[in-house]
Amino acid sequence: MPGPLFRPLPRPQAERTLFCLSFCGGGTAPFRAWADALPEDTELVLYCYPGREGCYSVPFARTWEQLVGGALAALAGIAARPYVLAGHSMGAWVAFDLAVRAARAGIAPPRGLVVSAAGPPDHPGDRDEPPHTRNTDEELLDWMFTVGQVADAVRDEPELRRMAVEVLRADLQAVEAYRYRPGELVGVPLQLLRGEDDDVDEEDLERWRRLTTGPFEATLLPGGHFYTPEVWSRLPGHMSVLHPVKPGGAPSRSS
Repeated sequence: MPGPLFRPLPRPQAERTLFCLSFCGGGTAPFRAWADALPEDTELVLYCYPGREGCYSVPFARTWEQLVGGALAALAGIAARPYVLAGHSMGAWVAFDLAVRAARAGIAPPRGLVVSAAGPPDHPGDRDEPPHTRNTDEELLDWMFTVGQVADAVRDEPELRRMAVEVLRADLQAVEAYRYRPGELVGVPLQLLRGEDDDVDEEDLERWRRLTTGPFEATLLPGGHFYTPEVWSRLPGHMSVLHPVKPGGAPSRSS
């Protein structure tokens, strides 16, 4: 998997692209199965952050500008055909910032934006809550195991634990430097996906709503930060931009 873009199921003749951004400390692997959940007219393209998988030899992005700058350059290479941006957790903020920056960079805007398992960037909440760079390695590992970000088998592998913490810390350093620039909005349909057990805040729904001048939809799904395994494996099926639903801004409930 050389380079930052990975296509699990190449579809060069597809009419559109689902461009996905991973969570803090994550790679492309958790998203690859989504290719089979997409209609044939949609190609899944996954962005790999520096320092892992096909970009293992590339130094970690240590600032938000480095992190988003690399993703923006990659986006420019796939934006010739219609695309939807989707990001999970930290990736939701990356996707939002990419949608904002696209116009300034002369890149066609996305047809829609899906933000999953993330609070709004203009109200980040308590930055001292885990995960944070000030947490110990064990605290970060405990958090990753609790939310289901890494498999339990990693507990017995010191080298895998070390690598998981190293990647997470690098991404945390970048995301903790992110500051929303007041007044920046997107003008495309925005859908928020949240797990019912993932500390859902009704005020967060309204804050996300105010960050777009386009249609807004909030969808609650079973499970926690990564939903349930069944929901995660077919999450694109809940993305209304890919599967248009009856318009309306009220939160919906799916199972």
